[in-house]
Amino acid sequence: MHLPVFMEHRSRLLALAYRMLGSRADAQDVVQDAWLRWSACKLDELDQPAAYLTRITTHLCLDKLRSAHTRREQYIGICLPEPLSANDDCMGPEGLTEKTQLVSYGWLLALQRLGPLERAAFLLREVFDVDYAEISQIVQRSPLACRQLVSRSKRRLQQEPSSLLSQPKNAETLSKAFIAALESGNTDELAKLLAEDVTYMADGGGQASALLAPLTGARPVSRLIQGIWKNAKKTQIKLQMQVINGMPGILFWQQDRLYMSVAIASNHAEQISALYVMRNPNKLTHLADQPCDLDKSTQAQRLAQ
Repeated sequence: MHLPVFMEHRSRLLALAYRMLGSRADAQDVVQDAWLRWSACKLDELDQPAAYLTRITTHLCLDKLRSAHTRREQYIGICLPEPLSANDDCMGPEGLTEKTQLVSYGWLLALQRLGPLERAAFLLREVFDVDYAEISQIVQRSPLACRQLVSRSKRRLQQEPSSLLSQPKNAETLSKAFIAALESGNTDELAKLLAEDVTYMADGGGQASALLAPLTGARPVSRLIQGIWKNAKKTQIKLQMQVINGMPGILFWQQDRLYMSVAIASNHAEQISALYVMRNPNKLTHLADQPCDLDKSTQAQRLAQ
């Protein structure tokens, strides 16, 4: 009986672990460790299996966050969360679909700026609808302290730029316009699509060329993108629209190799507010194996000439 009960909750546990850690690989490791502990427990002694599994997973995530601090300091350049396709298990069960926004890059990066306990309390309450009595047991703080953790997290998140946390409906249209401007080579048209304070963040992980710090501003970002595109066009490039972390995005293929993904955020002025670029090959492997999430009629698969 251990396995059927665990599999019933596995997707939810992966979703929690990914949002806590920002790493698909670490989330899978945590859930595997949770399974090992779960398989050794006595089911007849558990009144609430779901609560027990949530508690185990959260504790493992908190342990992982403490040990990951040194690794993060040693990471070369910007460390972005691993990109997810819409059908990835780490996105969570169908019940979380209305909260897809909370897995966007803007939200995940904002969550990473919270302390581990703040992050855990906020996610458990606001995303996974865990009551304060249970959160209290999980994080080993009083219910009042848990309410304060969640309240403090909300205040800190409200200080984040709204353009990075929102996802207006026009983002997919913008991604198509972005591809068209890119392929036309028109820097002016590309710049028009970008907000004046647009942010470009790229993760190369020391294994692929990428800026070591965020770049801000429509003109410098558009020039950088055009330079990258000109170099890329020296080989055959295929662009494929793909939902990435609930955001419209683009996959860049060289022959059969996925070498870059770009997730696009937009603001309410119908401009691109952020570009999240993944170049680290270790974080792209799983995305290359996923089927495209968008209907064929909305795909943009073009071969650069």
